[in-house]
Amino acid sequence: MLSLKILRGGFSKIKKNDLLENCFCNAKILHYSQSQTDFPTQARVVIAGAGIVSNSVAYHLTKHGLKDIVVLEQNKIGSGTSDFDAGVIGVFKPIIMRNIILYSIELYKHLDSLGFDIELKQPGCIYLAQTRDRIIALKRRMAYNIPNGQRCEYITPSEVKNIHPYLRTNDLEGAVWVPDDAVASPRAICFALCQLAKNEGVQYIENCSIKEVCTKNDQVYGVKSEKGFINCEIFVNCTGMWARDLGLRCNPQVRIPAYPAEHFCASTDQIVDENLPYVKDYDSHTYAIEWKQRLRIGWFEKEAKPAFGNVRVPRDWKKHLQDDFKHLRPLWEKAVHRIPMLKDALYTNVTNTADNFTPDGRWILGESPEVKNYFVACGMNGNSLQGSGGIGKTIAEWIIDGRPTTDLIPFNIARFLDLHNNRQYLHQRTKEIVGRHYSILYPHQCEYRYARKLRCSPLYSVLEKRGAVFGIKMGYERALYFDTANINDKKPRQMPTGSFFKPKFFKFMLKEYHACRSGVGIIDMSSFSKIKITSVNDEATEYLQYLCSNDIDIPVGGLVHTGMQNEIGGYENDCMLVRLDTNSYFMVSPTSQQTRIYDWMSRNIPKDRSIMLKDVTSMYTVINVVGPKSHNLISELSRSDVKISHFTYTSLNIGYASDIMVMGFTHTGEPGYCLYVPSEYALHVYDRLMTVGRDYGARDVGTLTQRFMRIERFIPFWAEELSSEVTPYESGNGFRVKLNKGNFIGRSALQIQKARGVTKKLVMFRLFDFDANGEIWPWGGEPIYRNNEYVGSVTSTGFGFTTNSIVCLGFIKKRHNGINHIVTEEFIVDSNANYEIDIAGKRFPILPFIHPPYFPSQQDGMTNDSLSSISITKKIVDKI
Repeated sequence: MLSLKILRGGFSKIKKNDLLENCFCNAKILHYSQSQTDFPTQARVVIAGAGIVSNSVAYHLTKHGLKDIVVLEQNKIGSGTSDFDAGVIGVFKPIIMRNIILYSIELYKHLDSLGFDIELKQPGCIYLAQTRDRIIALKRRMAYNIPNGQRCEYITPSEVKNIHPYLRTNDLEGAVWVPDDAVASPRAICFALCQLAKNEGVQYIENCSIKEVCTKNDQVYGVKSEKGFINCEIFVNCTGMWARDLGLRCNPQVRIPAYPAEHFCASTDQIVDENLPYVKDYDSHTYAIEWKQRLRIGWFEKEAKPAFGNVRVPRDWKKHLQDDFKHLRPLWEKAVHRIPMLKDALYTNVTNTADNFTPDGRWILGESPEVKNYFVACGMNGNSLQGSGGIGKTIAEWIIDGRPTTDLIPFNIARFLDLHNNRQYLHQRTKEIVGRHYSILYPHQCEYRYARKLRCSPLYSVLEKRGAVFGIKMGYERALYFDTANINDKKPRQMPTGSFFKPKFFKFMLKEYHACRSGVGIIDMSSFSKIKITSVNDEATEYLQYLCSNDIDIPVGGLVHTGMQNEIGGYENDCMLVRLDTNSYFMVSPTSQQTRIYDWMSRNIPKDRSIMLKDVTSMYTVINVVGPKSHNLISELSRSDVKISHFTYTSLNIGYASDIMVMGFTHTGEPGYCLYVPSEYALHVYDRLMTVGRDYGARDVGTLTQRFMRIERFIPFWAEELSSEVTPYESGNGFRVKLNKGNFIGRSALQIQKARGVTKKLVMFRLFDFDANGEIWPWGGEPIYRNNEYVGSVTSTGFGFTTNSIVCLGFIKKRHNGINHIVTEEFIVDSNANYEIDIAGKRFPILPFIHPPYFPSQQDGMTNDSLSSISITKKIVDKI
C-alpha cells in the first residue's frame, strides 16, 4: 500500500502510514490464534479468508444452526482489501443486485442496534450527470427502481448545489438524488460479524495459508494448510484477490476469474459539514464522501492499472504497489474541478491500494462447476461492503438448501470458461472493467475493447472483410450486424457511439431482415453450446427423459424443443435435442450455458456412469440459412430436392463437403435450415452458400437482427425470459410439458401449477403512438403499468420489422394487498385494461398479446417455423 502527500504545487512522497486505518472505525476485537496442538482436524465447513464477505458467510451459516465452522486467514482478520473499502452502500442498482444490497443495509442496522460502533449513517447520494445521455441512463434506472420501492428523484443543478454546497454545478445537466444510500465502516462491520460468528462457536485461525483443497471423485473432503490438515464437507473460498490462485490449488482446478486493479483513494485535511451526501460523478469517474468531517475521494478510472505486474498476488501485498504520479494527476484534477475547495488543501493523503475485479464486472457466487461442495464468494469489484451482508446470506442458503433461493444467474460462477481464468486475459480485461462501472453502457452497443479475438468461428476473417461488427458472448466473437457501406474498404468495421434512441446502424439491420423475409439470410451462430449425450444401451433416453419436461423419446432423425426444469419447475436449460441414434443425442443450448448446463447435467448422471457427455461446441460451425428461398438454395447446393420436415434433420452433401447435419428449423421464426458443419468444411460451405446464393439474394445477417426477429415472433430466451425461477407455464411453453410421460425433475411442481394457474405470465407488447425515429427506445427493464398500476417489467425488446413497431416481452403479475393472484388470459386482454410502458420517465401506450403474431410465409409449401412459446395462431387482440 502506497501513501502519498499531494502539496499545492504537486506530489511528494511521505512515509508509509495506515491512513485508512485511521479513517475507519475504532472497533477492536481480540484476534483468535491457536497453537499447533489446538489445530482442529475436523469441521463441517472451512471458509478461506477472514474479510467482510467470509465473516458474513460464517455469521449467516450460524443463523441456520450450522456452527462446526473453521475460518482460515493467511494474515490477520480484516487485513485484506475489505480493510480499505470506500465504505459506501449504493441501492440505486438493478433489482437483483439491489435486493442483496438492501438486505446488507438491514443487517448493518441490526449490528448497530446490538451496540457495535460501525459508524452507519444514511446521508444519501447525488448521482451527477454532465451529458444528456447520462441523464437518460439515470432516468431509465429511476423508472425501473421507483415501482420496486426505491426512493429517488431527479434534481436540477441548482438543487444539487443546495444539497451539496461544495460542488461545481455549472457544467451539469442534472442529477438524481437517492436519500437511502448509506456509508459505514467496512472494518468495523468485518470485526462485528467476526465477533458474532465467534460467539456461536466459529473458530478463526490466523497466519494460516492454505496449500491445497483436497478432493475425491471431484468433491471436497479436506483442506491442507500450513498448520495441518482439516477434514471437511464444504469449502468456501472468500479470499478476495487471492481467490483465483487458491482455486488453482485444487485438483481439478476451480476457475475463479478475478484480478486486482490498483485503486486510488484520497483524504484531505479540510473540514466539511457532517452528514454531507456522498457524490458519484460518473462522467468524471470520481466519487466523494464525507468521513469524519473530511472529504474522501476515489476513482473508477476509464483506463485502470492491473496490480502486481501480471504475477501472483503477494501475501504481503501492501508492499508491492508502486508510485504512478502520471496516472494519478489527471484523476486528482477531475476531483478538484468538481470540488474546487480541494485546491486549497494544505495536504492530501492518497493511498494506492488494490481491489478485486471480475471480467464482466459482476460478483462471482455459487458452487463451482468443477468440484462439488466448493463454494465461491468473491469479485466485489471495488466495493466489498455493499453486497457482503446479502451475499453471506445467499451463500449460506445455497449451502443449506442445495440451491440458490433467488435468481442469481448474472452472478453464477458457472458463467465462465477456462479462457476467462487465463492470467493474461484477466490482466488485459481489468484495464477497462474498472471504468465500465461508471461508464454509460448502451444496450447491445458497448462491447469490450481488450482481450478480444479469443474464440472465433472459422468464418471470422471472412465475415470481418465483409463488414461484420463483432460483439462477444461467452468469449465468442459473434457478428452483431454487417456494415456494408463502402464495402471495398477492407478496414475492420467499428461500432459507432452508442445511443438510447434508434441505433445508428439500424439501416443495415433492416436490409438483413428483408433478406431473411424475401430471400436468404446467412447467420453464423457457431457460439451455441453443443453437447453429445450417449450410452451403450437405452440409458441415454432414460436419463434425458428424467431431465427434460418434454417427451424426448422421439424417432431417430427427430428434433424436440424442451426445457430442463429444477425441483420448483423453473428452467435450468432451454434446448433443442436431436436424436442421432437409439442411444445417442445431440443437444444445442444457449451460448452462455456451455459451462453451467454441462455441470448441471453431470451432477445428474447415474452413479453407474452409464451416460457419457461430450462438449462438442468447437467441433461444429453453425450456419443458419433463413428465408423463403433457402429451400431452393440448399437443394441446388446438394443437387437434390431437399425435403426436410420441420423438427427433423438429415445429412447432406453441401458443395464438396460431406455429411452436413441439416436441421429443419431456424432460430428466427422464418422458414429455413440450420446447418451443423464440421469446422474444417466451414469456409467451403459458406463460400458455396454466398456464391450460389447471389441468385437468391443471399446476405450476411448479424445476431442483433436475429434477436429482433425472435422477439417479434414471441420467442423467449434464456437468462432474459427463462430462468431458474420461471416455469414453462409462466413463459407460455406449457404445451411442451408432457406430464403423462413419467417422472422427471420438477414434475410435481408443474402438476400443481397447471392445476392452480400461474401468478405471473409472459406477454408480448407492441408500442403504438410511438415515434421510433425520435423517441428513446425501450431496451429492457422498463416497468409495465396496467390501469396505472405497476404489474411487471420488460425482459427484452426489439424492433418488429414485419409490423413496423417496437416490440417488448415482459412478465406481468396481478397483485392485491401484497398477495399475488392467478393471472388469466382474460385478465391480460381485458378490453378495459390500458397498458403503458415507462421509458426514462415518459409513459407510452402498449398493446398486450398472449400469442405470437401470424406472418404468412412468402414461399409456397413452407410454413413458419416457430420456436415460440406458443404455437402459431391467428388470434390477435382486436385493438391492433
